[in-house]
Amino acid sequence: MAKDKEIVDENAVVEEAVVEEEVKEIVKQPIRDRKLWLPKTKLGNRVLKGEYATIDDVLKTGELILEAGIIDYLVPDLKEEIIYIGGSPGKGGGSRRTATKRTARMHKSGRRFKLTALVVVGNQNGVIGIGKASSREHRIALEKASEQAKINVIRVRRGCGSWECGCGGEHSVPFRAQGKYGSVQVKFIPAPKGVGVVANDTTKKMLGLAGIRDIWVKTEGQTSTRQNLAFAVFDALKNLNTTKGEM
Repeated sequence: MAKDKEIVDENAVVEEAVVEEEVKEIVKQPIRDRKLWLPKTKLGNRVLKGEYATIDDVLKTGELILEAGIIDYLVPDLKEEIIYIGGSPGKGGGSRRTATKRTARMHKSGRRFKLTALVVVGNQNGVIGIGKASSREHRIALEKASEQAKINVIRVRRGCGSWECGCGGEHSVPFRAQGKYGSVQVKFIPAPKGVGVVANDTTKKMLGLAGIRDIWVKTEGQTSTRQNLAFAVFDALKNLNTTKGEM
């Protein structure tokens, strides 16, 4: 039994090393070069013909975006970040974060594994999207999550809602906002220039892609569940467009 456990541990280490190399290669590749885009929907054909000049024109119409290529075409400076939602036990205890979360279900032929990835995209200037996808392979899960994130992009409402600043710029949020997903609650508080993003690493990544440079973030709940935390932050960003503000 001890020998079998050692073999399993060695295989897990090798598998994690391969996954890390795949993640690095995927991130290095330019988004526009990963897949050539040929429009398959009416909206995609109209975008290619030049009927929509910017992503704001598409979002204002309320049309459903079904092609990731539309976002690549209209937002060429799009960047992406992988949220590490998985984990594996470390040698000295604790856990080591991984790019994909592995789950298993029992089948008559044995265990069937599934890998889930979470990706956030943004242009650091008011556009952000989040996507989650699953597959049996790491690379496919990450690519599918990236495409899903592009389909779910939104325009983030920015401003300067801090009474200490009042510069009228777009470095923070215009008012207090909050979002919720699962047990996690996220609250945004406007901050003056120079404060920076006062939040954890996952939230910093997302707000950086959204173009928010100064903000206080308060979280409640099981924030160690990064998947719920990321979706709660995204929900708070969406609520900036639907609420009138909190004085």
